[in-house]
Amino acid sequence: MLDFLMAAKVGQSLGRNGLAFVYGYPASQAALARLDPEDARAAQRFELYSGGVELANGYHELTLAAEQRRRFEADNAERRRRGLPVFPVDERLLSALTTGLPDCAGVALGFDRLLMLATGAEHIDAIIGFPTERA
Repeated sequence: MLDFLMAAKVGQSLGRNGLAFVYGYPASQAALARLDPEDARAAQRFELYSGGVELANGYHELTLAAEQRRRFEADNAERRRRGLPVFPVDERLLSALTTGLPDCAGVALGFDRLLMLATGAEHIDAIIGFPTERA
């Protein structure tokens, strides 16, 4: 529900008068991000908005295999409860974490979205070469 609200209502109003960073996401929205060591209710992740468009997201990578396994299992338990398909646990990722993933973080920039804003395009289909409607 939080993802829906962010995409359908909140995100569209962010960054109207400049760049806007959203951070301190609830721990339930952490996915592969670490929790904040000073407030375990929040994930160490952010999103960057401009003109109501999410341009980038980033996070401090979770490197604890046991915590990531717990999250995978909790997600699958919730999916079972809701009658949704259950996904196999990513054992290769967990193995890599167990072996020792170094401390790391990253940011993913949506270049297509940046180009859309730079050109003033109203919709992303105007700047991508193969929108799904023409695929």
